[in-house]
Amino acid sequence: MVTYTSIISAVVGFLVTFTSGYFVIPYLRKLNFGQTILEDGPKWHRSKQGTPTMGGIMIIFGAVVALGVGIIFSLISKDRLSLEFTYSEKVVRWVAGFGLALGMGVVGFADDYIKVVKKRNLGLTARQKTFAQLILSTLYLIILLFFGGMKTTFIPFVGEVNVVSGFGIVFWPIALFFVYGFVNAVNLTDGVDGLASSVTLVVCCAFMVLGGVSLCFGANLVASAVAGALIGFVMWNAHPAKVFMGDTGSLFLGGLVVGLSFAVNTPVLLILSGIIYLIEAFSVMLQVAYYKRTKKRIFKMTPIHHHFEMCKWSEEKIVMVFSAVTLLGSIIAILLYIIRRI
Repeated sequence: MVTYTSIISAVVGFLVTFTSGYFVIPYLRKLNFGQTILEDGPKWHRSKQGTPTMGGIMIIFGAVVALGVGIIFSLISKDRLSLEFTYSEKVVRWVAGFGLALGMGVVGFADDYIKVVKKRNLGLTARQKTFAQLILSTLYLIILLFFGGMKTTFIPFVGEVNVVSGFGIVFWPIALFFVYGFVNAVNLTDGVDGLASSVTLVVCCAFMVLGGVSLCFGANLVASAVAGALIGFVMWNAHPAKVFMGDTGSLFLGGLVVGLSFAVNTPVLLILSGIIYLIEAFSVMLQVAYYKRTKKRIFKMTPIHHHFEMCKWSEEKIVMVFSAVTLLGSIIAILLYIIRRI
């Protein structure tokens, strides 16, 4: 029965997000909430100047409505997800994860608002954004530790690792870096029409499966709701994009995928499913470090999707290849989790 709940949630997420585009996008245009293209980006991106941004509110709205409908249907039908509400620790993990996503979305909204309304091109300062994200990440991990019952975590080929005593407590500072790093890696992935939304759609589908396999039906429902919302958003965001998600959407999605990975109690699997996020982030770090040392560049431009643009790849090809790589990483992550349970 939980399958029906997930399907209903995904369909609602799609319909709400897609339909909202007919109202939100014209309204963003009316408010002149257009994207400002940075001078150091690819020159051909300047044609996108003025495309409405902050479209991430469409994803968030669709996901929230879909999740609400899914929970109501679950309680009415008394399926396996409704029974999960008696296991408070499981509920805390996926609710806290969705809360983290919403919090990151608020930070992104503030950043976008400053860019498009206050006309300050770089939005929040790096220090302001980092402080807000670290506070949210720390609160999230505290909730997991004291209310989410996270005493162990599974690492492939190692097994269950105790994270509340002995050497295992180093997990928490590593987890803080993990949360902060992945949230911003998803943000870096948003630079080509439909890229971040398509890649994250695949990641959400992977966690739909992992949520079911791990018997964390709340994670399955959240992943389904956001996956449906992303399909609806891609209809507007695919090349040529009629709307950009902005930091409102990318930071929300960053918090969301992190929350899903902790909800199934195996965050390390996000390294595989979210391999594109890591590649995007490391391409920037490598470029900066190498340039500071040698005054030369490894890539033509970073994040790495811009390198492939400079190599004459079309935006559609980049989205297709990066999504395929994400799918491969997700399949490996799912297989590793299934092998764990055999």
